[in-house]
Amino acid sequence: MSFYEIIEHYRNFDFDDFFAQTTAADVAHVLSKERLGDMDLLTLLSPAASACLEPMAHKARQLTVQHFGRTIQLFIPLYISNYCSNQCVYCGFNRTHAIARSKLSLPQIEAEARAITRTGMQHVLLLTGEAPAATPMDYLVAAVSLLKNHFASVSIEIFPMDKAQYAALNAAGVDGLTLFQETYDPDIYRQVHLAGRKMDFRYRLDAPERGARAGFRAVNIGALIGLAEKRREVFFTGLHARYLDDRYLETEISFSLPRFNPAEGEYKPAFPADDRAFVQFMMALRLFQPRAGITISTRERARFRDHLIPLGVTRFSAASSTGVGGYAEPAQRESTQFAISDSRSVAEVAAAIVAQGYQPVYKDWDRI
Repeated sequence: MSFYEIIEHYRNFDFDDFFAQTTAADVAHVLSKERLGDMDLLTLLSPAASACLEPMAHKARQLTVQHFGRTIQLFIPLYISNYCSNQCVYCGFNRTHAIARSKLSLPQIEAEARAITRTGMQHVLLLTGEAPAATPMDYLVAAVSLLKNHFASVSIEIFPMDKAQYAALNAAGVDGLTLFQETYDPDIYRQVHLAGRKMDFRYRLDAPERGARAGFRAVNIGALIGLAEKRREVFFTGLHARYLDDRYLETEISFSLPRFNPAEGEYKPAFPADDRAFVQFMMALRLFQPRAGITISTRERARFRDHLIPLGVTRFSAASSTGVGGYAEPAQRESTQFAISDSRSVAEVAAAIVAQGYQPVYKDWDRI
């Protein structure tokens, strides 16, 4: 069975009718439950639940502290290449964009690693554009082998791979995989991915499962909010997380909530989500998957991120650069993947976490 079958199961489901019939009483009933089902999640994502954010927040806070304590894990992204063979209409790395393309050499990656470790960060997320010819396996393995000498945890957010390739990276030192489906709507997926390997919806959809089978300790998924109808996107994100969680008991399944931010090009999201909806969606996911991590990146504004801390977040990026490199030497602005809204330093983000009564965590495990 593939998660695609679950998506197909809901292809003819009347989401609009369900939302129209959902009441505040339905939401209250869901909030009284211990374990939520598919329709319970959809109830919490409904317009009716927007009037119930206070009780949702109370339960989200309670569940998060119960399972994670008052902690926020910190990580930092490191882009080592922005070459890309795809034509995604919303992305700054789109192959048709006239941006400066670059790829770090191993000595440059070493310099970036040293600069990052000076901030105290011990969890790094390695990113590339989706161009396997520019960043082949031997290059990625060499980069990971280098980074694992500097960091307690090395995760990747790169192009989808087969199980054997993921296993090779796991053996080299990668312990986590982040891969966003972008949208769970197959029709919209075709409309926004015009060329390149990324056009293959099913191959991308099944990649997190291949990563779990390959032995990654952690798998993080998500949809880019704004590309398709937002409530359905968050619904399928939650179902995808549960699908993986039920099948891969030794893998930590988590999700991110990336919200559309401007990049190169003229693309405007058809389904933007305001702050109130974003908070509702995040808390609904927390109630649906109490033990799943939730990552909020520097796409979001500093003050807004701070307000999210007690509402279900478990992981923050900090001091992020979305251009190639950017820590040892400033990245070229015109070559970033998307705009950053929270430009605070690691120390400033950590101080904001402490001010909320939470503990910033730079390192939470060791390789054996």
